[in-house]
Amino acid sequence: MNCIIKTKNAPKPIGPYSQAIKTDNFVILSGQIPIDIKSNRIPENISEQTYIVLMNIKSILIESGLQVKDIIKTTIFTTQLKKIDIINEIYMKFFLDNHANFPARSCIEVQALPKNVKIEIEAIAFKKN
Repeated sequence: MNCIIKTKNAPKPIGPYSQAIKTDNFVILSGQIPIDIKSNRIPENISEQTYIVLMNIKSILIESGLQVKDIIKTTIFTTQLKKIDIINEIYMKFFLDNHANFPARSCIEVQALPKNVKIEIEAIAFKKN
């Protein structure tokens, strides 16, 4: 049975989708963009945007009963692939700070993203019983 995951600690969906769906031991997160939940603002630079997206993902996982270490796959969409070194630096620190292994990952450059952000990340997490 599918369970819709919804938390006030991450941005509300800006379209007809759920923040995440939990099915069995999997949590599939929709793509998250860098809306700062406290200020409702989007920072300009890619490093801050990357950090906020990852923190939004963490908040959704916590609501679902999982942790960052349970992430098994991410997909990064960015309008600035030339800044992958900056993205990787924030991404690596996030996983290390959360005592997590690096998940499998794809990274794709796109022409545009919602609200003109520079990055969006979706994730899949799995929790063993």
